[in-house]
Amino acid sequence: MSVARITEISASSKKSFDDAIQKGIKRASKTLKNVEGAWVESQKVICKDGEITEYRVAMKVTFVLED
Repeated sequence: MSVARITEISASSKKSFDDAIQKGIKRASKTLKNVEGAWVESQKVICKDGEITEYRVAMKVTFVLED
């Protein structure tokens, strides 16, 4: 039987929501071992002069604890 833990992170990108998710998972994987998945809790954009300048996501990342 395995035991998992969930941690919340946020990530941003100037390109897209998908890029923000990719960056967040990649960065989380540097610190957390056994990352198994993530749930995107929310998405947000930052705008300036009517243009989107940044895409932000809040995620719950699941990782399995080692014995």
